[in-house]
Amino acid sequence: MGRDISLDEVVEHFTLDGGDLELIRDKAGRLGFSVMLKYLLWRGRFPRGRHEIPDDAIAHVARQIGVSAGDMGFYDVTNRQASNHRAEIRRHTGFSVCTVADADKLALWLADGVARDGRSADQVRAELLRHCKAGRIEPPTADRVRRIVESGIRQADDALVALVVSRLGTEHLARVEALVGNAAVPGAGGGADGEYDEGESEPDVLASIKTDPGNVSLASMLTEITKLEAVRAVGLPTTLFTGISPKVVVAWRARAAVESPSHLRRHAQPVRLVLLAALLYQRQQEITDTLVELLSSCVHKINAHAEKKVTEEFVRQYKRIRNKDAMLQQVAEVSLESPAEPVRDVIYPVMGGEAGLTELVREYRARRAYERDKRRVFKSSYTNHYRTGLIKLLQVLEFRSNNTEHQPVLDGLKLILRYAEAKTTFYPRGETVVLEGVLKEDWREFAVSADHRGRARVVRHVYECCVLIALRDRLRCKEIWVVGADKWRNPDDDLPADFDDKRTEHYEQLNLPLDAKMFTTAIRDEMRAELGQLNTVLPTLP
Repeated sequence: MGRDISLDEVVEHFTLDGGDLELIRDKAGRLGFSVMLKYLLWRGRFPRGRHEIPDDAIAHVARQIGVSAGDMGFYDVTNRQASNHRAEIRRHTGFSVCTVADADKLALWLADGVARDGRSADQVRAELLRHCKAGRIEPPTADRVRRIVESGIRQADDALVALVVSRLGTEHLARVEALVGNAAVPGAGGGADGEYDEGESEPDVLASIKTDPGNVSLASMLTEITKLEAVRAVGLPTTLFTGISPKVVVAWRARAAVESPSHLRRHAQPVRLVLLAALLYQRQQEITDTLVELLSSCVHKINAHAEKKVTEEFVRQYKRIRNKDAMLQQVAEVSLESPAEPVRDVIYPVMGGEAGLTELVREYRARRAYERDKRRVFKSSYTNHYRTGLIKLLQVLEFRSNNTEHQPVLDGLKLILRYAEAKTTFYPRGETVVLEGVLKEDWREFAVSADHRGRARVVRHVYECCVLIALRDRLRCKEIWVVGADKWRNPDDDLPADFDDKRTEHYEQLNLPLDAKMFTTAIRDEMRAELGQLNTVLPTLP
């Protein structure tokens, strides 16, 4: 039985035109001839047996030439008559059998195009079959197709490996080789002076680079900074993988990540260099992303800690007075009844004496002091614990923005780094400290204080807290991005460079329609359906 196809497909692919009808006139086995002709034009090859031909297609062709569909049961697609028919059909359609020379050309075509994009073997095979059909070449047997695909992928991989190696300088080759113990090269590690620490072998550095970060902490931040410095010390060119599909780089990186140094040393040098370079290249992006996330999580953690600590202190010291509203009502009543009597004699008894009034005053003062105390604890936690790591983090990351509106935050970061080692409480007089676009209004009073002479000055550590909070907000909406990152990269790079040229293919991968109205209509319909369901269920919910 042939595979099921829709009626539209049957009509589209198995309808005979005038030329076809003229060709099959008075021909023996014309039903089989006609079916093989239309099957070739449909699939780009002849059917390998009766089981591949859809029954509906046979019936449709039989009706057009006025014969019974059952005649197809007497047609053998493997006998001499069918062989002669195939030869005639090839002459009529321009199709040709795939020769050895054709196979070599097809493998080279794959290597120069499709296989360079890092697609799977199945995807490359599908592209090969489409190309054969467009070029009127009958694809060979499945085994030969597999060999052509493997040859194309291998040639593409060899060409890409040679391209990457050609972009590596002599110093890069030595430093990359040193990571698997093939050489001892100073300056390839992540020590403070740009060299590996004495006693630490390069394979140990490679193992360290492969490890994942731990929980959010000062220690994990410092560890990730060390890893980033170790990767940067190799000094790979930024254009090393330009023009190479990210899928290919990801595949190389995956191979290097799971192989030990001894296994990597067994590869031919060009392959080994490329695998390690891909690992370093992607780990640099991943570690940069991790540091940005640690920065964001750290600021959030400091803020959450401050809020929790102040809340606990608030609850512990300033308990809410019970029946306060009733007590205030009684105060008003007794005050109106005895307006001339002393406060101590009339109001104190209602409020539980002097202690009760004192507690009430403390509660109101605590409410006003809550946000101020939270900012104080935030600044204290940042200064006493996290500042060292965060300053180092800011020193190794490069922040940019495509919008001048967020330039004040970037200026604030430069100011922080310029005075990172200063010991003063305030920024020097005459220094330009940008407040607009950095300080939130509830921090301004805390950040701008008077010095011993009564002059308004910007408190350095408080300003640093404000810049970090503003930076986190901008990073989360990608208004500010990080050089060398992947997730936190320049948003202008989010679209592939060939997006306009291959728009249809990209939209298919995203499973989205090209028509914007179709897209918005689908979203609108989905929202209406979901809101309608909510509207129906909501009255019955507890």
